[in-house]
Amino acid sequence: MKRWRTDRFTGLRWAAVALVASLGVAAANAGIAEVPTSAAATFSQAGLAQVGDFMRQQIAAGKIPGAILLIQQHGKPVYYEKFGMSDVKAKLPMTDDTIFRLYSMSKPITAVAAMMLVDDGKLSLDDPVSKYIPAFAHVKVGVKRRDESGHSSLTLEPLKRPITILDLLRHTSGLTYGFYGKDPVRNLYRHSGLYRGTFDNAEFVARLAKLPLAEQPGTRWDYGHSFDVLGRVIEVVSGQSLYQFEKERLLDPLGMTHTAFSVADQSESPLVAQFMPDDLLPPMVGIKDPMQPCRWESGGAGMVGTIGDYARLLQMLLNGGTLDGRRYLKPETVALMASDHIGPGSGIAYPYLYFLGTHSGYGLGVAVITSPPPHSHWKAGEYGWDGVAGTFFYVDPKDDMFVLCMMQTPSHRGEIETQLPPLIARAMKP
Repeated sequence: MKRWRTDRFTGLRWAAVALVASLGVAAANAGIAEVPTSAAATFSQAGLAQVGDFMRQQIAAGKIPGAILLIQQHGKPVYYEKFGMSDVKAKLPMTDDTIFRLYSMSKPITAVAAMMLVDDGKLSLDDPVSKYIPAFAHVKVGVKRRDESGHSSLTLEPLKRPITILDLLRHTSGLTYGFYGKDPVRNLYRHSGLYRGTFDNAEFVARLAKLPLAEQPGTRWDYGHSFDVLGRVIEVVSGQSLYQFEKERLLDPLGMTHTAFSVADQSESPLVAQFMPDDLLPPMVGIKDPMQPCRWESGGAGMVGTIGDYARLLQMLLNGGTLDGRRYLKPETVALMASDHIGPGSGIAYPYLYFLGTHSGYGLGVAVITSPPPHSHWKAGEYGWDGVAGTFFYVDPKDDMFVLCMMQTPSHRGEIETQLPPLIARAMKP
């Protein structure tokens, strides 16, 4: 469960580097735009110093091994600093090319890839998933029922309408995860052997299609395996593996050359950021050691990458689909992705565990602030997402900026992701 969304997108809770020439060199090495002196005009250097102090305090308290933080505005870094260690045991410092497990921050990448096919006219949001994966035409919906004696059982009902590509992109497919909740369908996910052995995307979705949905498509937001199925759809439409398609159409052209589903070069093992020695991530969604080759290319949680790579993706989205003179998405497509698709009038109910909160909805691959509380640091239209290991970002179109934080801290990410954004907001000059 991604606790930061309970905080960042509700009212509950979401080093100091001077802008000198040396930062321009470091940023360029990381694939981040060079810093002009005018970029920091809307930020207080004293406020940014407090941001850096906060991150160092987390390291001193033993909560995180280290982190890299980037604040980028008007296409240029306002703040970029590497804190602490990437590996405490090996005493390796954070570097521009440190590799992080992205987990659910893989989802926005998969969403972009799918929307590129939509822009190409090869995929439609209204298409039934069964057009590309026929097994989903016959999937059932699991419904818990009680008899007169009070005993409950799981009954299977037919689909009232097909699962669509839009359902996959906005988590309204009825597909769920088995690592949270205790209802009968999630129990089936947990005990079905979904991640047993080795398998590729085709085999994985074939396993999923044998399980019942948690609810009827298009009726409820339910965080789950939708983006893994979307990754398989991309493969069927493109005739390539998910990584081959993303590498050819998005990652290489965009300069995201260190983003992949595993670290292929064993010599790069020291670059992979590690958790604190006593900070463990429970087994979730079948994702394993990124140094080990894996046939499964999980569009929902399987990628690794660097801060420089992900910054280029975010800048492209902030630019309305272009970067360095090349268009990846239509501006109206980016706007569609960053718009709420599950709010009032959508007919979509919230689940019992709606960790996005009352102040936000969900777009296509990202959460979207819809109704920020008065006097809060949030802004309507701001969108973002995170990964369970600690990486997170948010994009603020109003101020033409984004914040990207890369760290590997499953246990303490929630409090850091909650406390950091208000500090950054206070560092901005009115």
